[in-house]
Amino acid sequence: MRKTLKEIAEIIGGEVVGPPDLEITGFAGIEEARPGEITFLANPKYAPFLEKTNASAVITSPQVSSGRTALIKSENPSLAFTQVVQLFGAVKARHPQGVHPSSFVSGKASLGRNVSVGACAVIEDGASVGDNTVIYAGSYIGYGARVGNCCLIYPNVTVREDVVIGDRVIIHSGSVIGADGFGYVTVKGAHHKIPQTGTVIIEDDVEIGANVTVDRARFDKTLIGRGSKIDNLVQIAHNVAIGSNVLVVAQAGISGSTRVGDGAIIAGQAGMVGHITIGEGAVVAAQAGVTKSVPPNTMVSGYPAREHASARKINACVQNLPKLMETVAELKKKIEELQSKSK
Repeated sequence: MRKTLKEIAEIIGGEVVGPPDLEITGFAGIEEARPGEITFLANPKYAPFLEKTNASAVITSPQVSSGRTALIKSENPSLAFTQVVQLFGAVKARHPQGVHPSSFVSGKASLGRNVSVGACAVIEDGASVGDNTVIYAGSYIGYGARVGNCCLIYPNVTVREDVVIGDRVIIHSGSVIGADGFGYVTVKGAHHKIPQTGTVIIEDDVEIGANVTVDRARFDKTLIGRGSKIDNLVQIAHNVAIGSNVLVVAQAGISGSTRVGDGAIIAGQAGMVGHITIGEGAVVAAQAGVTKSVPPNTMVSGYPAREHASARKINACVQNLPKLMETVAELKKKIEELQSKSK
């Protein structure tokens, strides 16, 4: 496929700076791109790459200028480049087609139109799968579970009994949706299991990464709100309620009954205690340990997590401790010398 810069700019709604008839034949990252390819620059800190890239054109923000490379200026270079990737057909999905003979689909299950079920997948009694959904090899859809339309359930995903999954949901390999919550009563040193009788509800347009665990509620439901995106290796405990358009980054852990507001961001390896609220639009920085609720539109970091500006000041003080100890030792020595002279 060949497209001119003008044609690409019209598709992504950008402004051409350079020869509009320049032909583009593909795309790549800014360091890997070759002549004839287009790339993008979204983060200003990578601006020096503009002078080094071999790409014929770069999609970038209106503030960036370059005399060396043709540009397409866009208000959102990342989103615009995603459109270019789709334009050149980079994603060539090869989903299973039809129902594989080695799969097991219960006669009491319900499959919508154009459903695909891969090898050795299992769909139990009372389960339902919506139109155009793909269930990859080795996945399990439990008793009474409901999977919506146009979903992608990748290999070896477990969707336990009575879980409800909305439309256009993507779940990557190895994830378990609806395992029992971690609940025990300890009596005389023995841990007695508390039944987890609730479910999990995943709303429309959610994407869940690989090896994620979303536990079923003790009562009622664990909820993942519409449009939220969960990275790999995340633990979401029983009765957690995550709002819409939330981002949860790899290895984060959210303890039971915590509420996460719409648009919040939970960064990598952050951990939250149970029964707190992360407000709308809040940001929990990487490796933060959150022990109390976070107000809306607030960034917290550190352990225990504090408002980010305060946490930075504390961290700066900690970094100065070795020098402070040296100063204290010197002062102590001088005081001892003065005391000895005064005797």
